[in-house]
Amino acid sequence: MAIGLLAGVAGIATTLLLHGIEHLTYRYSFGSLLDGVDDSGHLRRAVGPMIGGALAGLGWWVLRRHHPVPRLSATIAARRPLPRLPMAIDAGLQVLLVGAGASLGREGAPRQLAAVFGDAATARWSLTARDREILLSCAAGAGLGAVYGVPLGGALFTISVLMHSWHPRVVGTALITSSLAVAVASPVTHLRHPLDWPDADLSYLFVGLALVIAPLAVGVGVAFNRITATSTTPSSSWTLIPGIAAAGLLTGVCSIWWPELPGNGRSILVVSVDSDLTITAALAILALKPVLTALFLRAGAVGGLLTPALATGAAAGSVAALALNEFTGLHVNTAAVALTCAAGVLAITQRAPAFAALFVWELAHPPVWLLAVFAIAAFAAHRIWRSSVRAA
Repeated sequence: MAIGLLAGVAGIATTLLLHGIEHLTYRYSFGSLLDGVDDSGHLRRAVGPMIGGALAGLGWWVLRRHHPVPRLSATIAARRPLPRLPMAIDAGLQVLLVGAGASLGREGAPRQLAAVFGDAATARWSLTARDREILLSCAAGAGLGAVYGVPLGGALFTISVLMHSWHPRVVGTALITSSLAVAVASPVTHLRHPLDWPDADLSYLFVGLALVIAPLAVGVGVAFNRITATSTTPSSSWTLIPGIAAAGLLTGVCSIWWPELPGNGRSILVVSVDSDLTITAALAILALKPVLTALFLRAGAVGGLLTPALATGAAAGSVAALALNEFTGLHVNTAAVALTCAAGVLAITQRAPAFAALFVWELAHPPVWLLAVFAIAAFAAHRIWRSSVRAA
């Protein structure tokens, strides 16, 4: 229980800090990040992410010169001690960068901070190495669940992505910690965006579309992985300051025409499910989102890839749905197709189709039957991808 409560606190802390930085960067008081970007001037759109990138780069340069920050999942799996203070500072810098508009996911920071809190709380407990691994993995998954309000998604992230285990002890601990974290953080993360979904009698059509769209999801997911892949250790050179600032400036300039680009990708999901994108805009976002994400990573930044991949998949699904409606005379629901493709892409990038389907459904809360559609797309895409890897 203590791990879940602390993960919820980590979710609250990172969410409040993120929103504060967003409001400061784009100078708005109410509404979403997309509202803030829409209402800001062109100069603020361009310069805001650049300044945030320079400050985050400066922080990472100072931090990495004295304390290397290892990857959280690898450190937990290897059962090595967590460098608590460097990881906590690194999490804060991630929030700073994403809040300023960087095209990176926000989920890495609460995962790290939750694991740091959990490690500090359990330091004096008599735990075996396996028990510690389970608890810290559950803390990380619960941190993700807390910021997105997805208790089952957070638990399944621990089970299928971090632990790769369905042992009853892992499953039970993951469910308890993630549920508690979401409950603790809910006063801060309770906002929901109203979505317009198709009628239930269209479910059979979407089951077919899920199978048809799976190859598209595979292509987009593989391309996203290749574009954002980086095998190098994050730079500790001073060049990461101008590098991250330049990536921020490019993101800001692009946001003058496409205000959905700044941030982790939630803005893209919003316009995708609201069917507010044109084919041209969806194609531009589909091309730019992974490229901008890769530029931040190559410059030396650290951040999540979960929501950028999700947003890229939603943009691809929007392109497919809009093209079908425009050129074939069909009338498919853009929101459902966008999230179906997003689930397929996430299944490729996370290599966890069950998590991908449940996370997308729990994030958006569409009708229950769409969970089956998302699952079909995710498992079909994952199967196609695995078959292609084996054939190669």
